[in-house]
Amino acid sequence: MEVLKEKVEEEEAAEREEAEERAKMEKTMRPAEVREEASLTQEMLRDLGKDLSEIEVPIPEEPPILTKDIIDISSLPPSYKTNSLKEEHLLQVADNFSRQYSHLCPDRVPLFLYPLNECDVPKFVSTTVRPTLMPYPDLYNWDSCAQFVSDFLTMVPLPDPLKPPSHLYSSTTVLRYQKGNCFDFSTLLCSMLIGSGYDAYCVNGYGSLKLCHMDLTREVCPLTMKAKELVKKEEKAPLKKYAIKPPRDLTSRFEREQESKRQADLKAQEEKRLREEEERILEAEKGKPDPLHGLRVHSWVLVLSGKREVPESFFIDPFTGLSYSTQNDHFLGIESLWNHKNYWINMQDCWNCCKDLVFDLGDPVRWEFMLQGTDKPYLSLTEEEDEGLNDDDDVEELGKEDEDKSFDMPASWVMEIHISPEAFETRCPNGKKVIQYKRAQLEKWAPYLNNNGLMCRLTTYQDLECTKILEIKEWYQNREDMLELKHINKTTGLNVDYFKPGHSQALRMHSYKSMQPEMDRIMEFYEMARVDGLVKREETPKTMTEYYQGRSDFLSYRHINFGDRVKKPAPYNTESNPRPMVKITEQFNRNRAKPADEDVAERVFLIPEERIQLRYHCRDDHITANKREFLRRTEVDSKGNKIIMTPDMCISFEVEPMEHTKKLLYQYEAMMHLKNEEKLSRHQAWESELEVLEILKLREEEEEAHTLAISIYDTKRNEKSKEYREAMERVMHEEHLRQVEAQLDYLAPFLAQLPPGEKLTRWQAMRIKDECLSDFKQRLIDKANLIQARFERETQELQKKQQWYQENQVTLSPEDEDLYLSYCSQAMFRIRILEQRLNRHKELAPLKYLALEEKLCKDPCLVELVKVFV
Repeated sequence: MEVLKEKVEEEEAAEREEAEERAKMEKTMRPAEVREEASLTQEMLRDLGKDLSEIEVPIPEEPPILTKDIIDISSLPPSYKTNSLKEEHLLQVADNFSRQYSHLCPDRVPLFLYPLNECDVPKFVSTTVRPTLMPYPDLYNWDSCAQFVSDFLTMVPLPDPLKPPSHLYSSTTVLRYQKGNCFDFSTLLCSMLIGSGYDAYCVNGYGSLKLCHMDLTREVCPLTMKAKELVKKEEKAPLKKYAIKPPRDLTSRFEREQESKRQADLKAQEEKRLREEEERILEAEKGKPDPLHGLRVHSWVLVLSGKREVPESFFIDPFTGLSYSTQNDHFLGIESLWNHKNYWINMQDCWNCCKDLVFDLGDPVRWEFMLQGTDKPYLSLTEEEDEGLNDDDDVEELGKEDEDKSFDMPASWVMEIHISPEAFETRCPNGKKVIQYKRAQLEKWAPYLNNNGLMCRLTTYQDLECTKILEIKEWYQNREDMLELKHINKTTGLNVDYFKPGHSQALRMHSYKSMQPEMDRIMEFYEMARVDGLVKREETPKTMTEYYQGRSDFLSYRHINFGDRVKKPAPYNTESNPRPMVKITEQFNRNRAKPADEDVAERVFLIPEERIQLRYHCRDDHITANKREFLRRTEVDSKGNKIIMTPDMCISFEVEPMEHTKKLLYQYEAMMHLKNEEKLSRHQAWESELEVLEILKLREEEEEAHTLAISIYDTKRNEKSKEYREAMERVMHEEHLRQVEAQLDYLAPFLAQLPPGEKLTRWQAMRIKDECLSDFKQRLIDKANLIQARFERETQELQKKQQWYQENQVTLSPEDEDLYLSYCSQAMFRIRILEQRLNRHKELAPLKYLALEEKLCKDPCLVELVKVFV
């Protein structure tokens, strides 16, 4: 509108300038020219007015509101459209209670007691609560119930933020249309919590702007919060009496003091800078002050301690499904609260929000209740007050007063809350929901909605405007490759995939930057699912490290160093030209079946240098371990002579030398064993490289296919189960038709021609049999004639079409020729089908005739007479 006004003002200023110029020119112009100029100006003004009138200012669309016009009330039960006598009585009690309250507290707002329902019928708010226990185990606890309500419904703001709504719809209607305001949310959640055994109440109060508008843009996403790690303090070792004293510190004390002052100044400057940066960020994150702070009406759920082992009372915001302490600053005050049994008014001062409120609903000073019932929680009395109630007369009078004033709450007028399995599985409206948090965005999907099994995605941003992505977390379900979580770090480019047990390669975690082989990556495995006990594999372009557990050979660690690959003419791949191995280092756990002097702890194969280094385990009573180094040489020289083992081929260091270890035979056998072990280690390392290539290829195929696993019990999505069920239904239907056909009585039409009650004679039995066979024979002939007539008609039409084509072949267009060829193809197909039917009918007709004759001979009505006649 402002832009439009500026344009109009500019045009008016231009018109004034033109008018002044015309006034100057009129003095020198003739009268006819002046009249012509004036008419042109009026025409231009009319065109301008017409153009301005066609400009429309778009009105922003209002959020969808659940109104009576949208709700279909034709299928609702009578309890929604009328009130029973007990409900009418309750409304009178509520009206009287409201008038007394307005008289005693004229400065407080009217009570929210009996709003209209979807049928415009006033209903007391307590009767709108319908306690229901859901049949799903996931909805048995308060957190899962609150999260389901938050995900399943769409938030609709109150029409007037300063007043409660005029209508309070039933939970069944809210679930059907999946939208509602805060009072609808609270009523549904309270019904589910009371059904699950919680002491829950709907609250009518006042909330902050963020709470009322479900604004989470300034809140931290719960999925981004990290659990606090307990830092254990390192215990200082006690000083020993004979410990070696450290050397004297000969540095200058003045220099140390100056250096510490300089470091303190730098630290103070850094802390000041960080403090200013935090203040700037907090100032930027602060929203504008709310002019209606403390006046915005909101409804939430209060859960009192006691039932279901709830240790402390707390609030639940139904919009977000999050729990808050009763001391939270978002909840600014309470007017009233109710459940399915009673209604309470808060008589406490809310100047300090809800922080000083006492939720003892049996205290009549703090909470004024409407109905006097036996189910009301009573205030805990002191010993003196309890002694005063011991008088029998007082107890009897108190009982009489309670009997006079008691009134049972009518049953809820709402139908039983029902959530279908499809709706429970879908959760979010249309299967998707997006929640915006502070520097984060959370997206949720229903199962099987995405063909890759994506269920949830959390995108974390660096700035408040959510333009620079830091990392992405994606949760998956029902994947055949068992992928559970994918973590993508946009800053470092690192991708981490987490898998559930059941992957074909027993993968637990795969961390990588690129799916290309011989790059930096980490793979973790489920060691119980692997025969070799591999737990972890780390790979770089030049190294590969593997960690093992539970192996029979006690191998726990293997590290392979690779050299530069030998260049070969292209094309070649990594399998045909593997990287040369330079060094293999293996470590072993302690084998208690061997002495420590003979149990190898570390084994190093230096392949180009042809050396093997061994380090043994250290005995418990020693501080050093044995070591050996073998210089591996070829078994024969250049002339083919066998090389004999010499002492210089084995260099050893032994803590306690033994005679058998000095013998050349022992050293020779050890070296030959190590040569075989080297070959085996190189082969296993080569197999590890091939396994990495196989896993990478498999992961690429899985990412492209991302096939979803479907349970055999899911009959709607399981195609194999669906096809099998349909085949079984088809077989049963055919069997039923065969049974019906077998039960047909071919003699019924002929027997009906006889007089009723007359006994059948032999001549009549033969006549009926002949008539039945003749009739069946005639029907077979008629069917053959019908098929023959259709065959001849199709043949004649095809011949006519062919004759027409011969006559008009020269003048036909390509489209007409295509139509002719299509017609000929279809006609020939029909002719072949009719010909096959006719031939099949000719083959089966005699067989059907004989089958009917045999059946008539066995018919109980004719069998005795026919035999006697014959």
